Amino acid sequence: MPIVERILMGPGPCNPYPEATEALGRPMLGHLDPVFLGILDETCDRLRQVWSTENHLTLPISGTGTSGMEASFVNLVHPGDVVVIGVNGLFGQRMVDVAGRAGAEVVTVEAPWGQPLDPDALLSAHRSPAIIAMVHAETSTGIQNDVAAVAAGKGDALLIADCVTSLGGIPVDIDGWGVDAAYSCSQKCIGVAPGLSPFTLGPRAWERRVTQPQSWYLDLGMIDEYATTGHARKYHHTAPVAMITSLGAGLGVLLEEGLESSWARHRSCGQMLQEGLVALGLELAAAEGHRLPQLTTVKVPDGVDDAKVRQLLLERYGIEIGAGAGQWAGQVWRIGCMGHTARERNVILLLQALAEILGR
Repeated sequence: MPIVERILMGPGPCNPYPEATEALGRPMLGHLDPVFLGILDETCDRLRQVWSTENHLTLPISGTGTSGMEASFVNLVHPGDVVVIGVNGLFGQRMVDVAGRAGAEVVTVEAPWGQPLDPDALLSAHRSPAIIAMVHAETSTGIQNDVAAVAAGKGDALLIADCVTSLGGIPVDIDGWGVDAAYSCSQKCIGVAPGLSPFTLGPRAWERRVTQPQSWYLDLGMIDEYATTGHARKYHHTAPVAMITSLGAGLGVLLEEGLESSWARHRSCGQMLQEGLVALGLELAAAEGHRLPQLTTVKVPDGVDDAKVRQLLLERYGIEIGAGAGQWAGQVWRIGCMGHTARERNVILLLQALAEILGR
C-alpha cells in the first residue's frame, strides 16, 4: 500500500519535524544501552529548557498527554483532598474525572465553552484547596486560560497545568509563574509523533506527593530513582526508545529555532489563518482576545455538511482538519497550526481549499 501524504492541521497529531521522523528510523538501541541513556538525559535537559524550569523531575512519560494528566493527579491527590478544577472545555472535564478517581473532593469552576476561565473565580472557589488545576490551552475550544494569574494567587495550594496544546507554541514559564506540576504531549507544538507526555514536577509538589499512589506504572517516586535515593538510575519499565530519540531530535529543532521565534511563527500563522477565515465570511468560535494562535475553532456555516467538507479537504487536497468535540461536536472545525505544520504555505493552501469547497 502506498504511503499517503497528508497535511495534518487538526487538533491531534500534526506533521512532525523531518529530523524527528528521521530519528524514528535509526537502528534500535536497547533501553538500558549507555548510548540511549545519554540520549534520555539530553532529552530531559532539553525539556527543562522548553519548560523554562530547573525542576530535576522533568522527563518524558511513556504514554500520550493523558498519561501526564493521570501522573499529576495520582501522585499529588491524597484521599479527600479538595481540588479546584477550571472547566471550560472537554479537557477540563477530563481533569474532573481523573481527579475524582484519585479520591479528590472536586470543586469545579466553570465558564461557557469558548470563554476563558476567570482566575479570581478559581482562586476564591475554596478557602484552602490542596490543589488547583486548569488547562492552559483548551484543545476543544481554542481558548487560552491565564495560568500565570492563578499561579500568582494560589497561596499554599499546588497548581497543576495542562499544557498539552501550549508547550512550544506559546509562552510557558514553569519557574517564573510558579507552576508546581505540568504535562504536555509530543505531537502538537513540539512536532513529534504521538506517544509521549513531557512532564515536570516542582519541589513543593515533590514534598507533598503520595508515597504509594494507586498507579504503580506512573509512580514518580519509583520512576525517578535518583531523586529518591541519590543512586544511579535503575530499571522501572521498558522505555520507548525510538520515541524518546525522536523527541530529543524534535526538541533540538525547536531550541535551534529558539522558543521566542517558535512562538512568533505560531502567532503569525494563527493570525493569518484567523483573518483569512473571517475574510471568507466564517465566524470564529473562541472569544476575541483569548484565542489560541495554534488551534483555531471556526463555526460550521449554516446549511454546510461538516463531515462532507472535511472529507473533501482530505480527498482533494490531502488536508486533515478536526471536527468539533463534546458539546461542540458538529458545530465547529478545529484547525491546528502547530509545530512543523505552522507554515504560511499550509495556511494559504487551506484557505484556498476552503474557498473552493465552500464556493466563496
